[in-house]
Amino acid sequence: MKRIKNIAKIACLGLFVTGTLMSCSTEKKESRPNVVIVFTDDQGYGDVGCFGAEGFKTPHIDKLAENGMKLSNFYVAANVCTPSRASLMSGCYAERIDMSTVLHPSKRPLEKQSPMNRKGINPEEELLPELLKREGYTTACVGKWHMGHHKPFLPHHNGFDEYFGLPYSNDMIPERIAMYPDMPLYKNDEVVELNPDQHYLTKRFAEYCVDFIQRKKEEPFFLYMAHPMPHIPLFASPDFEGKSKSGLYGDVMEEIDWSVGQIVKALKKAGVYENTIVMFTSDNGPWLMYGDHAGSAGPLREGKSTVFEGGQRVPFVISWPEHIQAGSESDKMVTSMDILPTIMNIVGGELPKEVIDGNDVTDLLLGKANAKGHTKPFYYFQGKRIRGVRDGEWKLLLGGNYGVLGEPGSGGEKGSMANQRLELSLFNLSSDIGETTNLATQHPEIVERLVKYIDDFKVEIKENKRSCGIMPKN
Repeated sequence: MKRIKNIAKIACLGLFVTGTLMSCSTEKKESRPNVVIVFTDDQGYGDVGCFGAEGFKTPHIDKLAENGMKLSNFYVAANVCTPSRASLMSGCYAERIDMSTVLHPSKRPLEKQSPMNRKGINPEEELLPELLKREGYTTACVGKWHMGHHKPFLPHHNGFDEYFGLPYSNDMIPERIAMYPDMPLYKNDEVVELNPDQHYLTKRFAEYCVDFIQRKKEEPFFLYMAHPMPHIPLFASPDFEGKSKSGLYGDVMEEIDWSVGQIVKALKKAGVYENTIVMFTSDNGPWLMYGDHAGSAGPLREGKSTVFEGGQRVPFVISWPEHIQAGSESDKMVTSMDILPTIMNIVGGELPKEVIDGNDVTDLLLGKANAKGHTKPFYYFQGKRIRGVRDGEWKLLLGGNYGVLGEPGSGGEKGSMANQRLELSLFNLSSDIGETTNLATQHPEIVERLVKYIDDFKVEIKENKRSCGIMPKN
């Protein structure tokens, strides 16, 4: 009898301990934040109210900054679409994972398509949504993907439970270039519509985000809202078209801002806003050769497709009401590659097994004393080539020809780019944000150090480069 009582006591103790652990585990799971990344396309540094936008208003994005943190030295890792998105999702420079060029679809049969048309993200690459799924997150990609349009490369096969969007840029349509097929709108693996009316894309994608939040509010989720605009061609719904003081570009930006407001409203309605990390940024700078259909880089030099500051320094705001101090700002350098390791640190998850280029900036976001941003030199790539590096306040560009704006277009018509010969140039970005004064001759020791960084990194990235995915011809 005594033995039976002891067994009963042990059993009860086991149930108590197990219950406590389960309770702690459940509490930990419930306390993990949701993650929302809003990623626009071709939006300039100066295209948000709190970064100096003129002619249109972005009150909802500004409110995120007011309730959270604004970063004035935030960089994406590439100056064009595909490599920038690949870097965000992988935590790597695009060249490291062989995704350094913009991908294009083709209407030709698969067996006649070039390797570039058959390329995509390697399915073996450990992307942010896959890492979060391992931690119990439900994941959704809404909007533009552009990391490969063949089935093995689509979001639904690379960590996202749900996908509703376009597989590549909204200008890749046969009306603009004959080699492009009809534009597909995907729902998971299925094409649900061809050539959707782009006037309503921002609204439709916002509605999907709201529905996803409502459906998944009881579990941790990751929502990646990648707007196809303000990439050209520009479209706004009737509720916004003609309403801003800045033409169609301003209309588009005000509707994107409205969509951010819808997401925040849905988070609050679901009761999860306080413990949701919301980030807003752009994939690269403004496509300046489209003139009045392009945005503004503000005080920065040049824009999209260049390695000047306007090509890769973009607006960034982040809100997490329970943890990030409202109204805080930082001028420490942070990059899009830092988002993956930072999020994984916050949720207590593991990093990819392979080399990544980002680093954890949690302490900076939480306002801790002496916290650092991106602790490594930051490299500026033009396709596969390293053209420059930033370390602290110093930026070095190697000598050579550089793309610059020629004649801007208007009304949605493309202007032109030009080439400018540049001597090896050193800029102090803390005092010369517009990259106007070459200080290379005054600081030869800094030039020597930064050139060595570039030379060493060329060797390192070559030694640790991974392959992309290629769709077989049959």
